[in-house]
Amino acid sequence: MSGARPRPGLRDVEPYEAPQLEVKARLNTNECPYPLPPAFGEELARAVRDLGLNRYPDREAEELRARLAALNGHTLEGTWVANGSNEILQQLLLAYGGPGRRVALFEPTYAMHARLAWVTQSDVIRVELEEPWKIELRDLLTAFEARPDIVFVCSPNNPTGNAQDVRPAIDVATQRSALVVVDEAYVEFGGDSAASILHAFPNLNLVVVRTFSKAFALAGARLGYCLAAPEVIEDLRRVRLPYHLSSLTQAAGLVALDHRAEALEIIAAVHAERDRLADALPTLGVEAFPSDANFVLFRPPRPARDVWQGLLDREVLVRDCSDRVPGCLRVTAGTPEEVDLFLSALEEVLR
Repeated sequence: MSGARPRPGLRDVEPYEAPQLEVKARLNTNECPYPLPPAFGEELARAVRDLGLNRYPDREAEELRARLAALNGHTLEGTWVANGSNEILQQLLLAYGGPGRRVALFEPTYAMHARLAWVTQSDVIRVELEEPWKIELRDLLTAFEARPDIVFVCSPNNPTGNAQDVRPAIDVATQRSALVVVDEAYVEFGGDSAASILHAFPNLNLVVVRTFSKAFALAGARLGYCLAAPEVIEDLRRVRLPYHLSSLTQAAGLVALDHRAEALEIIAAVHAERDRLADALPTLGVEAFPSDANFVLFRPPRPARDVWQGLLDREVLVRDCSDRVPGCLRVTAGTPEEVDLFLSALEEVLR
């Protein structure tokens, strides 16, 4: 083994991973259960054939950014793209976090917010929310007492599924000069977007982060984007890697935008299965929490880990969230067949 030593504490932390197992119903990572139609793949293949992969990609991804800016009624200069929304979050922390700077989180929330804060050696302030996990004024005041440089709000929140009212956080942050980052990975499924606030006040300390992984059915391409003031985007350009977004990924994003109408039809189908889960779970004696996302958080009457294993034994994989929300599991709204299999497996486990 090499004598090289990693940074202190690195090997005390496990890699961030979600199980990728071959089962009949993989409902643990909130992927879209349906691909875009065959025409998407055919058009993407043609686009890839025309790429000059011996050359670096468009460093600024201007065509893709322009399309996203137009779609969202925002400016090109205030729109940015990267390899999934996680890379956007990392770039924000590189630009506005770092040693000696503070990041406020409202727990339980998306685990990568804290993980990326740790990667960038930012100090984390955790404010624990009470059920039903709505951010109240008292929670904001607790967070801002620590004078954070960045405040993360996830809406709809993961893993709880509920949308948040982001206006109070933005109001308080504006007075305190903190950057509010609203993670809207699931906003196409429900809740109000903070983008409307950004449109009304384009120079606010606000960043709206989104992804193609969920509503655009493009998890495999790794593409995310954000809307912000142009000054924020300039700061992200200062920390991004050279040519960070490949020509292949840019092409996938552009073709996916051409198929936005089909993506919207998929969202409607996902809504139907999410609502079916929410209605069916209580009939099995399970506590199900309201969701504005493409998943449902639920608390079974038996230990969560035992139920998780029982479902896996029946070829159904869900997410064990009991380390963040005691006693809870999370299930993605899949296809009707996957939801049928999940519900029948859960009934057997709880019998």
